[in-house]
Amino acid sequence: MSKVFYKSADDIEQLRRSADVLSQLLGEIAKVIKPGIKTISLDKLAYEYIHDNGGTPAFLNYQGFPYSLCISVNDQIVHGFPGDYEIKDGDLVSVDGGVNLNGFISDSAYTFGVGEISEEAQLLLDVTKESLYKGVEQAVAGKRVGDISSAVQEYVNKFGFGIVRELVGHGVGYHLHEKPEVPNYGKRGSGPKLEEGLVICIEPMINAGRAGVRFWDDGWTVSTVDGKLSAHFEQMVAIRKGQPDVLLTFEHVEKVLNKK
Repeated sequence: MSKVFYKSADDIEQLRRSADVLSQLLGEIAKVIKPGIKTISLDKLAYEYIHDNGGTPAFLNYQGFPYSLCISVNDQIVHGFPGDYEIKDGDLVSVDGGVNLNGFISDSAYTFGVGEISEEAQLLLDVTKESLYKGVEQAVAGKRVGDISSAVQEYVNKFGFGIVRELVGHGVGYHLHEKPEVPNYGKRGSGPKLEEGLVICIEPMINAGRAGVRFWDDGWTVSTVDGKLSAHFEQMVAIRKGQPDVLLTFEHVEKVLNKK
């Protein structure tokens, strides 16, 4: 959408409810993701869970996308198709989903390290998630999009990983993708001003190797140009004065993972 939509306080609470369903879904996925499970089974779980909780999958049929989740494995960055692929020990699996609950749309992604992963893979996960949090810290009224973008970039650059430029974060709420775009690179003090009522998705997509991407012939899947690993984490944030209002939490995922 080419328009910026500002949300009322009530709208933001509705979005928080939608985000709660999605964050709990990610927790349910954390319970079952393991070596040997097919990615299509995670998609079926998502479809059923979202419907059971009164919503519809925001991704399903969005611009023709045929699944409820994007599931991207290892060198796939985003928009991967669920299918018969059996997850293996050591895989990185990005799970990206959305919920439409009474017309209010949430969007989030979490990358799981399955089983025993390499030191490089663990570092990539840690850096990507921390870069998200660095960006979120800047998501307050009076700052600019570039403050978020530069916070992500400055942190990732310390580790020499590649920052994807072709794909960015975005506004969200009434539609899955709204203005403004929220890149993961940029200059402090640049870009649109962050004002109260704006709700955005901040979503670093970080590659272990080069920043370049390859678009698949399926029209959706995007992978790294050099075949190296990629990670993706995404949270929804409502812009307020003083401090960010994070609408979507990873606590359900991390409670499960900490028990494993």
